[in-house]
Amino acid sequence: MILKRGRFRDLVRRQLDLFAEEQTQLLAEARAADARWTHAPAHESEELFGEYQLLVEAIGELLYESREAYASTLDEATGDEYRAAFDREARRTHPQYVGLLGENR
Repeated sequence: MILKRGRFRDLVRRQLDLFAEEQTQLLAEARAADARWTHAPAHESEELFGEYQLLVEAIGELLYESREAYASTLDEATGDEYRAAFDREARRTHPQYVGLLGENR
């Protein structure tokens, strides 16, 4: 049996690659913020975690906007199929930032 490749798999991968290129600095800031709060003394970690969470939310919102910009050009059923493909690939490539994707539907 030949497994059928996902209809949107290649498109979504290209979109997420472009996202990573365009958001290189923001993604680097989030990695740095994660390292800061992870290695901070207890009395500093809560504030630093808050700063990290703001970056995570910003990246999640950008991923959501990217997904919805394309999904809005499709009919409802096809848009839902695309969203599912985008969400799967985003969870694979950016797992720490995709929490908001499902919530914003």
